[in-house]
Amino acid sequence: MSAGIRCSSPPSVAMGVKDMQRTTTIAAGLILISAAATAEPLTVYAPDYFGSEWGPGPAIKTAFETSCDCEIEYVTGDLLPRLRLEGDRTSADVVIGLNTDDAERARQTGLFAPHGVDIDGLTMPVDWTDDTFVPFNWGHTAFVYDATKMDAPESFAALLDAPDDLRIAIQDPRTSVSGLALALWIHNVFGDDATDAWARLAPKIVTVTRGWSEAYGMFTEGEVDMVLSYTTSPAYHIVAEDDETKKAALFPEGHYVMVETVGQIADTDQPELAQAFLDFILTEDFQTIIPEGNWSMPAKLAFDKLPEAFQTLPLPDKALIYAAPEAEALRDTVVGEFQAGFGR
Repeated sequence: MSAGIRCSSPPSVAMGVKDMQRTTTIAAGLILISAAATAEPLTVYAPDYFGSEWGPGPAIKTAFETSCDCEIEYVTGDLLPRLRLEGDRTSADVVIGLNTDDAERARQTGLFAPHGVDIDGLTMPVDWTDDTFVPFNWGHTAFVYDATKMDAPESFAALLDAPDDLRIAIQDPRTSVSGLALALWIHNVFGDDATDAWARLAPKIVTVTRGWSEAYGMFTEGEVDMVLSYTTSPAYHIVAEDDETKKAALFPEGHYVMVETVGQIADTDQPELAQAFLDFILTEDFQTIIPEGNWSMPAKLAFDKLPEAFQTLPLPDKALIYAAPEAEALRDTVVGEFQAGFGR
């Protein structure tokens, strides 16, 4: 993935012959693995949300176990702190759920092997060249609002100039991946004026939460007018609640993209099965689970395979992202801009 700005339209790449051949190869490999499989499960470290009954983990577990006649065991929790604590004593074979803004810290542990996955045909709006982590889903960071209660600001600059009685909930960039994405987004858009941008936004922010769920809960309860979330969040309300009033404000300055990834532990004692799981990530069987399982955009899925709510979902014209090493290098800077802006 290259640093800086990348632009594209919504994904619309159809699966071709090469992808069909790749799927056949993966299936053949899984048959061989099945024949040699032991009773030992593949241990997959995952975030709490992923392995929960409402997350994508259970459906992915079923799909993969059916294809390989093997077993997945999720170990859930905070991924990076656990990996750092365990080091080369980790029991993980695979780690899923690390995002691009944490990827460099994960890579620096020295625990991960090159992924060896064919990443041709990705349907993301950003370039991907990382040879350690495989993307499995993505989403544009955005401010979500209720269209029956307010009109959306037409740009990020207009949001900063909105009346101070606008009530916004965001997540803390020191504790939340979405909060860090906002800090990187503001830095990308406003550059040297990022601290000033935070100072102009601060009077409208009524709550800074540790994580996404607390902030989004305030929005759904009507305690705030806007919440930091993703452009795919309205799809949940459309599908699960038949509610089309929730919208993402789209800004011409562009929107920062969050990508979640999968990596293989280099010292796994089940390298063939771990590789098969990584190869499974970009197959249609996995990717079709993502939209309504994780309420995000799949990393590799033809546009016409998306659920209808995702096909009609408005998306920004411009995608912004930093490569993992650059995002890590900017971490202290953008957190400092957030703190300085609120301190004015």
